[in-house]
This record gives sequence, C-alpha cells and structure tokens, in this order.
Amino acid sequence: MAVALPAVVEELLSEMATAVKESARIPDEHLLSLKFIFGSSAIQALDLVDRQSITLISSPSGRHVYQVLGSSGKTYTCLASCHYCSCPAFAFSVLRKGDSLLCKHLLAIYLSQVMRTCQQLSVSDKQLTDLLLIEKKQEA
Repeated sequence: MAVALPAVVEELLSEMATAVKESARIPDEHLLSLKFIFGSSAIQALDLVDRQSITLISSPSGRHVYQVLGSSGKTYTCLASCHYCSCPAFAFSVLRKGDSLLCKHLLAIYLSQVMRTCQQLSVSDKQLTDLLLIEKKQEA
C-alpha cells in the first residue's frame, strides 16, 4: 500500500513530469517551488540526481527498493512506496522532529523519476533479500 505525499508535493511533481515530457527541462518556477517546500534539501537532492546517484533495484517477484549513493559516499536504502530512508536525517528530521517532509535521498528518488534518470538494476529475489539483510545488520 503506497503512502501519499501531501497534495501540493504530488501536484508539483506531476507538473514537473509534464514539463520534462514536453520540453526536456524543469521550468525555473517549479525549481523555486521545490526550494520553497523542501529548503536546502531540494538543492542537495538535485545534486544527487545530477550525479546519477539513484538506482532502482528490482526482483522477479515485483519487489523493489531504491539505493541512493549519498554525498558522504554512504549508500542508503529507500522504500519510496512508504517514504522510508535508512539515513540518520530521515530518522531525526522526518520521524523524530517532524520538521521535514522527506530527506534529500527520498526527494532525489522522486526527482529522478520525474527526470527519467533513475538507473535500473535487476537482481534475483535472494539477492534483494540479502541486500536488505546486510542493510539491517549495518543499522544495528
């Protein structure tokens, strides 16, 4: 079950996707709106997209996760369907303090979808399970 983003964010992402389809670029007014909603995370997320740091990992069973290579060089696992990221900023700013809608890694995923720049990797179900187990062990 997918969790919805706030309507204003959904609308902005939809308008950005339409603009990319029509002109292969995001208009300045959309970028300004992004900056207004997400603050400095918007710039950092766009940088991650420019560096092609987002990979969608899919398995034959239809399961998928995203991995984002953060600016620090650490790779974070994200579940876009429920707006989850394994980074400390997500745990602190999004979950604990509630002062951010998303971390820069999740925002980068949504932007890479809009801009059609997400890298794709197919793995077996066992490889995907192993990847998630390794991530869980690293968090502990």
